[in-house]
Amino acid sequence: MTTLAGPLLALASALAYGVADFAGGMLSRRRPAVAVVGVSQACSLVALVVIVAVVGLPGNAHWLPWSILAGVAGATGLTCFYRALAYGTVGVVSPISALGVALPVIVGLAGGEQPAGVQLAGLVLAVVGAVLASGPELRGEHHVKSQAVWFAVAAAVGFGLALLAIARGSAYSPLMTMTGMRATSVTGFAILALVTRSVGGIRPRELPALAALGLADIGANLLIGVATTMALLLSLIHI
Repeated sequence: MTTLAGPLLALASALAYGVADFAGGMLSRRRPAVAVVGVSQACSLVALVVIVAVVGLPGNAHWLPWSILAGVAGATGLTCFYRALAYGTVGVVSPISALGVALPVIVGLAGGEQPAGVQLAGLVLAVVGAVLASGPELRGEHHVKSQAVWFAVAAAVGFGLALLAIARGSAYSPLMTMTGMRATSVTGFAILALVTRSVGGIRPRELPALAALGLADIGANLLIGVATTMALLLSLIHI
């Protein structure tokens, strides 16, 4: 049962990521991507702070640098992803951005992780499938804009760094890694809002949807963070 816990949590994380990404992409067609990400993440930070207040702080802060990296990379990747969805189609953007899994996989292999043959085969199929899935739309749909592709590539890099940082920080504290991650990104978005004197036109009636989006996203991050403490990093990421 213990050996199955990690993959099951990773599958649950993938489902939550899918729901959050779809909802965020739709919202970004009406509001600026940076506003959607910033407000939704601020909502999730409130929930995390409440949980930490109940659970308490861990005995060390080794998670802190990883959470900062995860916050910067994750927020950047998510903003680029939503921007890409606003420019192009899901069939192009999602497969390209999914290629970010290559980074933690390479790091896992370089770190000495030794997956079984079937796991390596799954990794190869996942990457090949992502490329093939986006290929037909890139060739066949002339309205696909180059901005969507470049934003999707940037999102892939951000997601890969964020997943790696989440895994490393979660080895010390999954909850605090998520909290530090959100505190970092929300601080950056708050500074941007103060400088521009704008929250992107977000209206009060949109807050429930943004809160649900933020909770789904942080829930997915937390699930994958816990999962990486139970199994090989690269055997989970391709799920």
